[in-house]
Amino acid sequence: MSEHSFATRAIHAGQTADPRTGAIIPPIYQASTHVQDGIGGFREGYEYNRAGNPTRSALETQLAALEGGSAALSFASGLAAEDALLRGLLKPGDHVILGNDVYGGTYRLLTTVLAPWGIETTIVALEDADAIRAALRPETRIIWVETPSNPLLKIVDIAAIVEIAHAGGAIVVVDNTFASPALQQPLGLGADLVVHSTTKYLGGHSDVLGGAVVFGDDRFYEPVKFQQFAVGAVSAPLDAWLTTRGIKTLAVRVRQHSENAQAIAEWAAGRAEFETVYYPGLATHPGHETAARQMTGFGGMLSLALTAGPGAARAFAESTEVFQLAESLGGVESLIGYPSEMTHASVRGTALAVPENVVRLSVGIEDVRDLIADLEQALTRIAR
Repeated sequence: MSEHSFATRAIHAGQTADPRTGAIIPPIYQASTHVQDGIGGFREGYEYNRAGNPTRSALETQLAALEGGSAALSFASGLAAEDALLRGLLKPGDHVILGNDVYGGTYRLLTTVLAPWGIETTIVALEDADAIRAALRPETRIIWVETPSNPLLKIVDIAAIVEIAHAGGAIVVVDNTFASPALQQPLGLGADLVVHSTTKYLGGHSDVLGGAVVFGDDRFYEPVKFQQFAVGAVSAPLDAWLTTRGIKTLAVRVRQHSENAQAIAEWAAGRAEFETVYYPGLATHPGHETAARQMTGFGGMLSLALTAGPGAARAFAESTEVFQLAESLGGVESLIGYPSEMTHASVRGTALAVPENVVRLSVGIEDVRDLIADLEQALTRIAR
């Protein structure tokens, strides 16, 4: 399918009609094991569903096609995917460089779960090439990139970091959850692996949990696949099928997410109630030019820093009606969150702490006039 456009691959990759019935949508293989034709005689390679499942395989084919990768693995959650990748590729004494606006769960995984295992981590502003070079060590194995980042929407030049990392003997992993492959394809910019919380834009309907690792080539596939098999945090057949269904509308959904977020960012940029609007689609954003170069759109995520401070931010997050107060992101419905006490509570009191006057918006695909009206009424309510 590599010769087809993104939207076509999203619909057709891994989605061959059922050969027996002609069903246009492949069935869900809701089975835990597979009959063998004699001992070791696996039919099409399937034995036990921790090792492989046809529905999961179809999703993995689809994910690899979207990112332009050689292969993909699907997991029960985004953090399960990250854990398998890190345990598969790292050994005690290895070193990882993280951005200073990394997702709190990734930070916790490396600094709390894996640190006792002997993994060391350095936090760096990944926009600063000299800082990255200074942080590199002979034992640096991975530079972990989020762009756009969560929740301050920092933009990192992927190709520039790849050049630095590879020169220093490290590999680059890009968390592409915020952009999705509809807007950004890091493997094409030289990254070695991509990770996703497929719960977010790929699933797209707030009804499934999942994660993925996509490989630029086959070098790292087997050690991560072994972790998936040995530890077992695989996506269930129904979850894989729901993710596949969501991916088929990814291109059109992300266009609307991006259009709505751009309109809200421009509206917010003109209001005194917000001291900062974090959205790479604004020309004033420090990463705007880089984002415009390596992305095909600016996405549906934005954050707002309220001028009146933390109390106003909390009240604002609790005063919207169309925007629902909830964690997660990337669904068709709009969500609002207060990162310092919700998604990023695990990094409070650290160098990664989110400013307490910041709210995060996952802009859905509702009518943008209703979304802006909702934000306006929330501002009016907290001003009383």
